[in-house]
Amino acid sequence: MRETKGSTRAFEVYDGTQMRKLWFLAILACAGCGKNDEAAPPKAVDGPKAPAPPAADARPAIVVFGDSLSAGFGLDVGQSFPDLLQQDLDQRGFRYRVVNLGVSGDTSQDGLARVSLAVAEKPAIVVLELGANDGLRGVPIQITQQNLATMTEDFQKAGARVVLAGMTLPPNYGASYIQKFEAVYRDLTAKYKLTLIPFLLEGVGGHPDLTQPDGIHPTAEGAQIVARTVMTYLKPLLHG
Repeated sequence: MRETKGSTRAFEVYDGTQMRKLWFLAILACAGCGKNDEAAPPKAVDGPKAPAPPAADARPAIVVFGDSLSAGFGLDVGQSFPDLLQQDLDQRGFRYRVVNLGVSGDTSQDGLARVSLAVAEKPAIVVLELGANDGLRGVPIQITQQNLATMTEDFQKAGARVVLAGMTLPPNYGASYIQKFEAVYRDLTAKYKLTLIPFLLEGVGGHPDLTQPDGIHPTAEGAQIVARTVMTYLKPLLHG
């Protein structure tokens, strides 16, 4: 029924069935009330901040690009001549970073295939130490020379000074082949105006007490001598 005439507000009285219907509709209408609030995940509690990434090393790079002699074959970590070279540079106050890109077993052809990795370091100086495995495997001299020449040109185009590490071979390879092999390094030095280390293993090669049982790779003590030899030829190219 409705309120009597003259009332300022009308309302309707419903029976039980109608009330249950209205109550059900009200529940449906409010079913989503506050849904977003309830579903929202709790805010994360701030924990300790992650450390900032280390700053890039802005020191000019000296890339040692070579084979097992550079990689430190048979030596403990930190004993290769590039590692010792870094220590020497630091002690002398030269702000350079040494990048060791020596790979055991590499020939000049292998080095040519990965020269872009060295160029990517934007080196100021490259110590090019390859060719020994070519000689030991009897690779034709002209191939070794061409590969070393191409790498030298790539490094120089990238703005790097090249220090060429000369090598020789055991006497059983024959005097004629050894002379031609050694001449490769001298010829490249003259053509490209490089700094030549006449023999990387000077004072080490042929000394059983300074080489490993294979008679080729330096011991830890031998590597120290090699590092000093490299520094002798490297130092005139360095800036404080």
